[in-house]
Amino acid sequence: MVFESQHPLVKHKLTMLRDTSTKPKKFRELIRELSMLLCYEATADLSTAPLEVETPMGRAMGSELVDKIGLIPVLRAGLGMVEGISEMMPGAEVWHIGLYRDEKTLKPVSYYNKLPTLPTVQVCLVLDPMLATGGSAVATVDILKRWGARRIKFVGILAAPEGIARLQAAHPDVPIHLAHIDDHLNEIGYIVPGLGDAGDRQYGTG
Repeated sequence: MVFESQHPLVKHKLTMLRDTSTKPKKFRELIRELSMLLCYEATADLSTAPLEVETPMGRAMGSELVDKIGLIPVLRAGLGMVEGISEMMPGAEVWHIGLYRDEKTLKPVSYYNKLPTLPTVQVCLVLDPMLATGGSAVATVDILKRWGARRIKFVGILAAPEGIARLQAAHPDVPIHLAHIDDHLNEIGYIVPGLGDAGDRQYGTG
């Protein structure tokens, strides 16, 4: 399933993120804030258990999270999404998978993978700001499933219909959480209207 956020704050911050006048420092802040908002929506179905606590005025029944969460940012653009989500879930484990897109073939090339031998979490959140061709997302989920991950969600900011279709075709069991679905990919595989290269704009390397 695909979940496109309708939250007014998401729409507002995404507009600022797209603007070419937004400098790298502000761009990183917006990525962090959008990631927190999208994570809030993507984790609405996590499992909890009852927990009783002592308040200053007596006992209260509450809940505690029982699912262990793994954050898997796709390097390098996905790194900017980790900070905000980690603030919300400081107990989440972070595992990096390095992929880059060959600009000639538009296919993902893997260069880094430091997952432990066996899965240590119940839910994996794949973090990548842009779901463009879908190649990197599919490759990342492939890696996680071979690792043994059973519940995987993709959390991104922008997507093209082509990338969504490719990820759904390869992994129909992976929910896709997005800030917005854009129009299409251009001839070099960039999302239109998009926001340009998310990695370059975060780190001022464009």
